[in-house]
Amino acid sequence: MEAGKHPSFNDKNRAHEARFAFGSSSMTRIAFIGLGNMGGGMAANQARAQHQVRAFDLSPQAIERAVAAGCHAAGSVAEAVADAEVVITMLPAGSHVRSVYGEQILAHAPKSALLLDCSTIDVESARAVAGQAAAAGFRFADAPVSGGVMAAEAGTLAFMVGCDAADFVAVEAALAPMSRVTIHAGAHGAGQAAKICNNMLLGVSMLGTCEAFALAEKLGLAADRFFEIASKSSGQCWSVSTYCPVPGVGPATPADRQYEGGFATAMMLKDLKLAQEAAAKAGASTPMGAQAEALYALFEANGFGSKDFSAVIQMLRGRLAELG
Repeated sequence: MEAGKHPSFNDKNRAHEARFAFGSSSMTRIAFIGLGNMGGGMAANQARAQHQVRAFDLSPQAIERAVAAGCHAAGSVAEAVADAEVVITMLPAGSHVRSVYGEQILAHAPKSALLLDCSTIDVESARAVAGQAAAAGFRFADAPVSGGVMAAEAGTLAFMVGCDAADFVAVEAALAPMSRVTIHAGAHGAGQAAKICNNMLLGVSMLGTCEAFALAEKLGLAADRFFEIASKSSGQCWSVSTYCPVPGVGPATPADRQYEGGFATAMMLKDLKLAQEAAAKAGASTPMGAQAEALYALFEANGFGSKDFSAVIQMLRGRLAELG
């Protein structure tokens, strides 16, 4: 099955339904809660799509940036969601999602609103909030993202959605201004499960990629030569061919910008911790994931949590001083 396709919908019918899910003749009223590094760019893309976006964040500076991008400032969560057709949240952790939905959104949003949580949180919290939303008469989806800050700003994120099958067309339409691809992962919580498994794989593969480039360097093999070989042979993976941790080879990546403006090490570590917590609860063996968590924790402890996660190559090369 081609990536991005969903077996439950005919492609033409799905595209038609998505186009008219909220009415093509008028803008959609969107409440956007959480305007951090990811949420700010996502909200801006909703505004660029000519939707009416009421944005709220605890940071006045974040709200100012959202207003400059075409959003309307809301003084509270309650004000933002009061007459929303779609509510989108992008919050730091499961505790924040539980609190904001349980104490504010479910109490003040109209029952007709579609609720979308794009935060990366634990599966248990996602399912708990979905249960509360259903009990209160709302449609809800967990829809975490992959792609990082640059994709959030460009509107090219990948969304992994956990929701009732009947709601997926509406969810896909609501996410379209921010999305490169939107995939229905399964029932509530499946989006979060897909996200933490995907990012555990990414964290492990990036470490392997960094080790290989560091070894190639020690053996006198030029980085551009190794890139050409690895990207066209059995070592090929996304961390090599699309997100190479070495500057000057392959497509432009954060490595070409001093490891700035990508997917922060602190965020990768958060996802790896979520994966390890999930593995412990499920009784799954994830030794490579555990090792990846330990190495990224060490890298963050050295003061590099804000650097792109691919900058871990400098720790493996023994050249942390070059990161500043």
